Amino acid sequence: MAIKAVLFDLDDTLLWDERSVEEAFAATCLEAEKRYPHVNRVRLEEMVRKKARELYESYPTFPFTQMIGINPFEALWAQFTEGRDPQFRELQALAPEYRRQSWTLGLQALGVEDELLGAELARRFIEERKSRPYVYEETFPVLDRLKGNVKLLLLTNGAPDLQREKLAGVPRLAGYFDHIVISGEYGKGKPDASIFQYALSLLGADPEESLMVGDKLTTDIAGANGVGIRSVWINRRNAERGGEIVPAYEIRNLAEIHEIIEQLES
Repeated sequence: MAIKAVLFDLDDTLLWDERSVEEAFAATCLEAEKRYPHVNRVRLEEMVRKKARELYESYPTFPFTQMIGINPFEALWAQFTEGRDPQFRELQALAPEYRRQSWTLGLQALGVEDELLGAELARRFIEERKSRPYVYEETFPVLDRLKGNVKLLLLTNGAPDLQREKLAGVPRLAGYFDHIVISGEYGKGKPDASIFQYALSLLGADPEESLMVGDKLTTDIAGANGVGIRSVWINRRNAERGGEIVPAYEIRNLAEIHEIIEQLES
């Protein structure tokens, strides 16, 4: 059967978000190490990540962020001014203190009592993350080849402001897509079946005519499998696939999807 539509995840599928976050942490923690030479920047990152996760999970907004798909480290730099759900306003109100506390508690775990530095590092991390928009080497060649031959839809979990800011950091990217669906605008995130069904309705495509390409088994692949879309797991790190979530296809490089499409159409 001919493939009429390809749905793509955004983070760590088309955008190299993991690299952006890692580099932002490294640059920010290096600044702390310059101020306090006994502070190891690698250990500081570990502690900030730990404290940020603990704080994040303690807030009443945590179930909502799980449903929409916003992780603790995105909240260290995201804005939450968009989105209709009132819990986005709660997140926006919580965000400044959450950021300051994450960095301040991380410093305290390494024996540094400096709330002013904690606040400074919180601001610094935002700047460092915003300055690092990365795409994978194969992203644009793959989209160039697909554009005009199939319909393309971007299906991404996250806060509307944040995901649009990521796209704005790589201005070429959004123009490839016939539709962009952000979980924070829709009201539910992957793997909920309804967001996939909504995406298919926008494309005017049946599940068996579509592919979903993503890096996360629990959201991208499980959600696609649940509605009968052929799932393609991009597994760049050669991770072990445990559990019951089985993708229809597993690839190491996005360019491999061309061969999948050709096989399905032959």
